[in-house]
Amino acid sequence: MTPNPTNSGQAVTHQIEAYRSPETPASRGPRIADLVEAAAAGVPEAPALIVAAERTPIAYRDMVRLADDLAGQLVAAGLRPGDRVALRAGSNAEFVIALLAASRAHLVVVPLDPALPVHEQGARCQAAGARALLVDGAARDDGEEPSIRSWPVAVRVGPDGSAADSPLSVHLGPVTEPHPVTSTPDGLRADDAMIMFTGGTTGSPKMVPWTHANIATSVRAIIAEYRLGPQDATVAVMPLYHGHGLIAALLSTLASGGAVLLPAGGRFSARTFADDMDAVGATWYTAVPTIHQILLERLRSESGSEPARAKRASLRFIRSCSAPLTAETVLALQREFSAPVLSAFGMTEATHQVTTTGIEGSRDGANPASGASLALSPGLVGHSTGPQVAIVGSDGVTQPAGAIGEIWLRGATVVRGYLGDPAITAANFTNGWLRTGDLGTLSKAGELSIRGRIKELINRGGEKISPERVEGALAGHPGVMEVAVFGVPDPIYGESVAAVIVPRAAASPTLEELQEFCRDRLAAFEIPASFQEAGELPHTAKGSLDRRAVAELFGRQPQQSHS
Repeated sequence: MTPNPTNSGQAVTHQIEAYRSPETPASRGPRIADLVEAAAAGVPEAPALIVAAERTPIAYRDMVRLADDLAGQLVAAGLRPGDRVALRAGSNAEFVIALLAASRAHLVVVPLDPALPVHEQGARCQAAGARALLVDGAARDDGEEPSIRSWPVAVRVGPDGSAADSPLSVHLGPVTEPHPVTSTPDGLRADDAMIMFTGGTTGSPKMVPWTHANIATSVRAIIAEYRLGPQDATVAVMPLYHGHGLIAALLSTLASGGAVLLPAGGRFSARTFADDMDAVGATWYTAVPTIHQILLERLRSESGSEPARAKRASLRFIRSCSAPLTAETVLALQREFSAPVLSAFGMTEATHQVTTTGIEGSRDGANPASGASLALSPGLVGHSTGPQVAIVGSDGVTQPAGAIGEIWLRGATVVRGYLGDPAITAANFTNGWLRTGDLGTLSKAGELSIRGRIKELINRGGEKISPERVEGALAGHPGVMEVAVFGVPDPIYGESVAAVIVPRAAASPTLEELQEFCRDRLAAFEIPASFQEAGELPHTAKGSLDRRAVAELFGRQPQQSHS
């Protein structure tokens, strides 16, 4: 079946509406495409995307037209409303246009990490019941593609485009018949817009359903909290197939009429970051602490010219999410960029953002947006941007302000459970509340602070030790670029604290210096009993520390004791 790449918007609308089923009514809430089209109506000529190595702008009206064209091609290829379609692409125009087109055609999108092994891509496609896999570029013909039908998507932004009236065009193909519907995830609903897979760093990946309402509520809350609008622009630092990059950077920007630069090659580059920020006129960016550290290291290695510093000073704010932010990183970012640093907390099961520190100050009178205040409040991630947050003890009783307990969430952005696994849903959801597995405290004013993961606490002779707390202390050493802390078996205490550090090339600390440094900042039982050095630490695809991989890799290696 060969799709027609020149469908007009009106023809596409008629074609899609003709295939609407009673199970997928238009009243299910605003789709992703609806959110973006509403913004496009207000700023049709404004740049929505800046793409490719040439940093070519794509205006809102052109982006919507490309999405309409591709939606028509997907329908012509045999996909119907409610079908699942996997999307494997980098942070590029193909990802964005395919996402909007699939939404326009009432399909359920399943984003995949391109770096996943082929067998894992295939397993996720099969679990979601995907009928096609959209890929950026030609499908591989070496037998290494997943068994699902791969359909290449190509967005042309140069003068070689095939559209008669514009150099911008999108083409799907060659295509085969869609994969037959062999399975549908248990629990899938008509109002589901996307199926996200959890990272799987603490167990097997789980399928998380995002409804249209989940996404719209999350996007609108982020826009309102950070006051995003057509005057704002950002660089897609985080990959778009994860909630951090998808919801916070891409969709919140596009739904507010701003501009997103998609880096050359479809992935973040510290080498081009400054020029990318300048090219789009960035007013903010969001990343995980690891990437903030990479950027700071690069800035330290470059000459601090006044023009470069003036360019960096134009940011309204810097956002950090997906992992703990150390005091040293907060202060260094604020010094380099002369912008407030905001710390947010998010998770896939809550459609990304849950809480954030504010630009103008917290609700209990402090100003966590300032580097000094946030640095003095380790783990602070601010007030809720929508979900109800509770701190619950092991006995199921809500804890008073200041007490440590498990963070529970419920609200419009919190999903209903996991697809295909009622047992794991029952274990993690209680009467509409999501049990996050994270430990935290709430201030009297409702400010949340993260204290670690329940499953990652180190039990040393009955003393419960948070790896994040120990990491935060060690990260303050001037010779430490990155650190990971984990528990190792101990014949006397059951577990002891182990640390792996990535030293700065110019100032590698001695083991004695590290131990002495810890004595002034940690309780005696929290000080690592052993240290190792490494050139790098394993990270998840979204850039956060992969603790399970750290323990597996370094827990078996000889330890250098400092008991």
